[in-house]
This record gives sequence, C-alpha cells and structure tokens, in this order.
Amino acid sequence: MNEIPLHPANASLVLCPDGPILVRGDFDVVMPSGEPAPRQRKTVALCRCGASAIKPYCDGTHKMINFRTEPPDVQGRGTSERPN
Repeated sequence: MNEIPLHPANASLVLCPDGPILVRGDFDVVMPSGEPAPRQRKTVALCRCGASAIKPYCDGTHKMINFRTEPPDVQGRGTSERPN
C-alpha cells in the first residue's frame, strides 16, 4: 500500500459514539485502489458499521442496525466498572 504523508495540523478526527468518524479539514480520502474518493465538503462522516450504501461515507444506517462501538460486555456500565 502506498504511504500517504499525514499533516495532522490540517485535519481532525472525531469518533462519534455508536456512529461514524467525522473528519474535518484538508485531507484526501483514498480508496483501496489508490483512487481518491469523491468529496465535496471539508467535513465528512466515514462509515464504521460497514453497512452504509455509500461507503466509505456514512449514510446513517448505523442507527437502523443498532451499531455499537463498545463491546457488549462494556455497554451500559459506568467507567468505575470497566476492567483495568
């Protein structure tokens, strides 16, 4: 796979609980083929659930399939109950 230079000062990532990864700033989304994915906005939502019809972007399907980012044994617990 080709190495892509990263410029962290130019982009930021936000991991949304039970949802997509929001990417803001100056960046390229590159498909496995090496081709750039079309992008029209400075902020995009990338799919994490794998069920989006418009991958790599999020289409909101994570809500319909009840996608969760935490493992089932951690969901609903307070931080004091999580194993060390």
